[in-house]
Amino acid sequence: MEEQHLESSDFLKDIVIGMSDGLTVPFALAAGLSGAVADTSIVTTAGIAEIVAGAIAMGLGGYLAGQTEVEHYEAELKREYEEVEKVPEREKEEVREVFADYGLDADMQEVIVEALAKDKDKWVHFMMKFELGLEKPDINRARNSAATIGISYVIGGIIPLSPYFLVDDAILGLKFSVAITLLALFVFGFFKSRITGQHPWIGAFKVTSIGAAAAAAAFGVAKLFG
Repeated sequence: MEEQHLESSDFLKDIVIGMSDGLTVPFALAAGLSGAVADTSIVTTAGIAEIVAGAIAMGLGGYLAGQTEVEHYEAELKREYEEVEKVPEREKEEVREVFADYGLDADMQEVIVEALAKDKDKWVHFMMKFELGLEKPDINRARNSAATIGISYVIGGIIPLSPYFLVDDAILGLKFSVAITLLALFVFGFFKSRITGQHPWIGAFKVTSIGAAAAAAAFGVAKLFG
């Protein structure tokens, strides 16, 4: 039987981050404004401003997270090279401990340790992966993450805002926005849960409920104070 694994997990994670916030935040903003104003032009203007600001902020957050991951890996890599050079016996003992956890006897541990010690690069790579649990990150991770999150946010944000471009009455626009956004949230939640191995129907209802609750709260607050 062929094993199936989820590929491009970082890319999918970035899409989920951007789309989930892109669908929810502008939806709540539009709902709140609809409870306070009657003119859809105000809703669309504020909505576009929020989408632009949100996409930049989210994208920047993704960029900084990706850049931090790269910088952290490089710092740990430098430290491991220094330790292999300055305290090789301690590093060898750490290798022995790794293989002892896998059940290998002392003789086998020694064979592997001495084999690894002959190639400093492979030795350091082993320590990075098995001692620190770090995989070498993609050097383009920060840029790709920023672009993916930002674009996903824009796509998600346009969905709840689109009905307001077609009608003049804010409440009417809200009704259409609720219909298409809840549907989009349900579909998004369904497929997000499916590709991540969760129950798709439960995930779909959970995502939809969160979006609906945020919009209802914003609308209620606007009506209350309006």
